[in-house]
Amino acid sequence: MNTYAVIETGGKQYRVEKGTSLLVDRLGAKEGEKVALRAVMFRDKEVVLGAKDLEKVKVEATVAEHLRGPKVKIFKYKPKKGYRRRAGHRSELTKLEVTEVKLLSGKPAAKKEEKPAAAEKPAAAKKPAAAKKPAAKKPAAKAKKPAAKKPAAAKKPAAKAKKPAAKSASKAKPAAKKDD
Repeated sequence: MNTYAVIETGGKQYRVEKGTSLLVDRLGAKEGEKVALRAVMFRDKEVVLGAKDLEKVKVEATVAEHLRGPKVKIFKYKPKKGYRRRAGHRSELTKLEVTEVKLLSGKPAAKKEEKPAAAEKPAAAKKPAAAKKPAAKKPAAKAKKPAAKKPAAAKKPAAKAKKPAAKSASKAKPAAKKDD
């Protein structure tokens, strides 16, 4: 049975083996760089699906080139209504060549060192930030609500007042002609 993995990038999943090339949404890496991809499933002799076991899976690829997909034309049309909309786009893509798909015997050492350092910093930072945020949010929310309501109410009566004035002026002129 072939060794393969299902990886996730750009919100999509792809089945990859060693030597596979695939087109994915544009990645920030430059051409020739190696990219580590996140495995969602791995299969060798048995299937690996657990989150802790998937940390041991290594899927690595090199960026072959950056390119653009085919031009897609979009045309919306409704007959007898005069409605026509034209748009289109070209997808920005990256071509990857998978160089390595394997299950490591233990977790990578770099990940163990990063987690304790990251856990210490947010714990110290949470106390001062939690006290400041609620006080800053309340005044901003109160100030925005009344300002949005006043301009809308001021516009409507002015528009209604102009229409009746025009009608009364036209009725007055024929009455003046009958008296002469």
